[in-house]
Formats: sequence, C-alpha cells, structure tokens
Amino acid sequence: MKASVLVSPKRLVFEERSIPRAGAGEMIVRVRAAAICGTDIRMWSNGISGNRPLVLGHEVAGDISELGEGVAGYSVGDKVAVAPNYGCGICDECVSGRTHLCPDYRALGINIDGAFAEYVRIPAPAVRQGNVCRLGPAITYAQAAAVEPLSCAFNGHQAYGVHPGDSVLIIGAGPIGCMHAMLAQMVGASQVILNDLSAERLAYCSGILGGVMTYAGDDLKGFVMEKTNGRGVDVCVTACPSPAAQAASLELMAVFGRVCFFGGLPAGRDRVELNTNLIHYRQLIVTGTSRSSLSQYRKCLQLVESGVLPMDKLITNHFTLDQIEEAFQFCAKAGGLKSVIDF
Repeated sequence: MKASVLVSPKRLVFEERSIPRAGAGEMIVRVRAAAICGTDIRMWSNGISGNRPLVLGHEVAGDISELGEGVAGYSVGDKVAVAPNYGCGICDECVSGRTHLCPDYRALGINIDGAFAEYVRIPAPAVRQGNVCRLGPAITYAQAAAVEPLSCAFNGHQAYGVHPGDSVLIIGAGPIGCMHAMLAQMVGASQVILNDLSAERLAYCSGILGGVMTYAGDDLKGFVMEKTNGRGVDVCVTACPSPAAQAASLELMAVFGRVCFFGGLPAGRDRVELNTNLIHYRQLIVTGTSRSSLSQYRKCLQLVESGVLPMDKLITNHFTLDQIEEAFQFCAKAGGLKSVIDF
C-alpha cells in the first residue's frame, strides 16, 4: 500500500508498505476518506517529538477489509467510521465513558499511525471500546470522516449549553466555528454571530449557514452590544487559538453567560490575563473542552446521516493522496473550510 509519512517538519514522504494484517482483536480498514484537521497542520508544521516518522490522519471513514480473531459484531465489507481516541479501559475516566480523557490515551494519527494511508490498523482496545461505527447508505465517506471534529464541537456544545432563544457569539469562522454555529441553530438560538478577521470567509460561511450575522471589524464589543440591546451574549465560543479573543470574550457576556475556550493556545502564548471580576459579578461560567466521547461521536454520526446537520456544506475541497502535500499547503493558508483526501 501507499502511505504518506511525516518524517520531519513540513516534510511528507510516500512509502510503499505492506498492507497491515489484523492481529487478535484487531481490524483493518481500507481508507475511503480522511479529512485534514488543524491538529494535522500543527503537527506537519512543528514535527513530531523526536522527529519519529508517523502517518498522520485521525478523521477517517472506509470499509473493513480484515477482521482479527475474536472480533464479533462486524463483517468484512462493512462501511465504517472510526473515532480516533481510545483509552486504557481501566482508569476512572475510561470506566466513566470518557475514554478520550484517559491519561494514557492513544489516538490514530497522533501517537500511532493514522489514516493518510490506503489501509489503517485499528488496535484491539479501540475495537473493544466501540470506536468503529457502522454507517448507513445516506452518509458519504467524506461526511463521515468530518464527523470527528463535529463531535469535538458537540462536546463543547453540551458543556456550555445553548437554550432556545439564546444569543451566541462564535469567534473564529473556520470549520470548527461553523460547526458550533450549526449546533446553536439546531437547538433554537435566536441570534448566531460569527466573528473572524477574514470578511471573505465570513461571506462564504454566511452563505452556507443562512441566518447568521457576521462581523469582521475592529469593534466587536460595540457590534455585540448593538445587536443585543446592550445585554451581551448568552454564549461565547472562542474557536480560534487567540489569547486576545479569550481575554476580550468576558466583556461581551450577559449575566449568567457561558464562555467556552474551545481553541487551544500555542505553547508560549498560553498565559492569558482575565478580568475575573466580570466572572464574579456577572456570574459567568467559563469552560473548556477537549476531544469527544464515543457517545458524542456516535450521536454526531446520527445527526449527519439523518440530515439534521448538513456536513457536506462544510466540505469545500477534495484531494487525492498523491496531492497531499498540495492539500497541506492549501490548508495551512486557511484555504476553504474542510478539505478531504479521497481514496
């Protein structure tokens, strides 16, 4: 098989490898679609610790090509999507259903070989914990691959809680920001405001989402207060790696507002000065979320397959595996929204 391997920062090389075989409890998935994530771009830009070779790609859908001894409930040929994170199975987080927060978690494309290859081995613990999900005919491979980041947004969505009639501000109009907007619209938010530095991107997002307000100027607070009659927003999501956005978000909040610091910050910029009096006197809830549970992942597959969330609108660009270098360069320049490698 052909595999794209990150060998050093910004250096992907193609390798011809033997198709992996399934050991006991494992399965092999023939990859049909693998989406590119901001995490992939950061790893590509910065390299892997120790510069060890790694196949990236943790947003994946495909067909089961081989089942190892002892695997039940699946058949060769099943159309599946795979949640990438799995835990040890015995710690408190794992037994509480939060395998994605296991202190010894493993993940496809993060610390084991992932999906930018024609075949990917799914380890026995991931199979056993239910990471492999069968798909119906109504969802495409590309849509299913893009469900992984949607499930991460859904994790945040459940943490901050949008109620019918709420006003919601999302800072950052990338694919994650658009997913938060879609989820807010799904549950009946009365106002959804998208803020970004790029007016062009905002125009595109407004066209595909419909019903959202957008702002790209330098007086976000003034805009928010105008649109909320001076009250502030009920929910603010910082879907961007910006310390300034996190610091400024508290000033935009209504009483009992909920803030989610969704986008992680780069090393060296992860100390943020906050006016905690705003948290105190407005009784704000400030939260953050990381990755997603298997339950959230499966729920998002259902939302996409049923047509409740039109994930195909966020998939703007398709590449082949041979074009993966071009795809990474394109995504690193914030091109499009969601890019998918089709096999």
